[in-house]
Amino acid sequence: MPKMTDTVFLFDVDGTLTPSRKKITPEMFNFLRELRKDVYIAFVGGSNLEKQQEQVCPEILSLFDYSFPENGLSFYRGTELVSKQGINDFLGEEILQNFVNFCLHYMSNIKLPVKRGLFVEMRDSMVNISPVGRNCNDEERQQFFEYDKEHKIRENMVQVLKKEFGKYNMHFSIGGQISIDCFPTGWDKRYCLQHLESEGIKNVYFFGDMVHEGGNDYEIFEDDRVVGVAVCAPQDTLVKCKEILAEIKLEHSIKE
Repeated sequence: MPKMTDTVFLFDVDGTLTPSRKKITPEMFNFLRELRKDVYIAFVGGSNLEKQQEQVCPEILSLFDYSFPENGLSFYRGTELVSKQGINDFLGEEILQNFVNFCLHYMSNIKLPVKRGLFVEMRDSMVNISPVGRNCNDEERQQFFEYDKEHKIRENMVQVLKKEFGKYNMHFSIGGQISIDCFPTGWDKRYCLQHLESEGIKNVYFFGDMVHEGGNDYEIFEDDRVVGVAVCAPQDTLVKCKEILAEIKLEHSIKE
């Protein structure tokens, strides 16, 4: 059967293609290479390209038909950078500094089991806020994740940020295990869909693990333009991908 060029399997990275902040398994890597023979494949993630290269492979742009680092604010067709946009231009330096200062002051009053470094990470498409610090190790990351479930550190901070900075058309979502993604409204993962539409893609299957309300996959998962598939781990992604691929191959054969 020829490749279905009207269909794309679009993947979140962290927690969907890879274990949280860890490298992709050989099984998943090989599966993606085979999957690409049947449909277009793409990834969308809040992190920058360098982090996605660390988790998947240095040649990640060659592995996927379309790549959307930073929610699609950077858009790659194969290895070609098609377009790029940044949060600095949207907010302006004064508002951006006020926001960073507010976050640092707020987090300085939070008591946690541990605190490490890199509490604010500036990305092209967002400001990533981490109360525990992105330099925490795996054990500390998991410790904060469990502590946050009980004490709602990030959930409470999101409510405060909405009150203080929602007037600037900002949106805040809980990302991964340790952070909050802060970006202009509409700059969530749905942003990449306009690029797929411009490429003539009609059928978008999105796979993500943070699809609950407040999670950074929620908006695109609920979007009418995609078929949202909730997964709980990379192994679950593999199972559900294979099931859906078999279904659409059968439908495609019937149509032919």
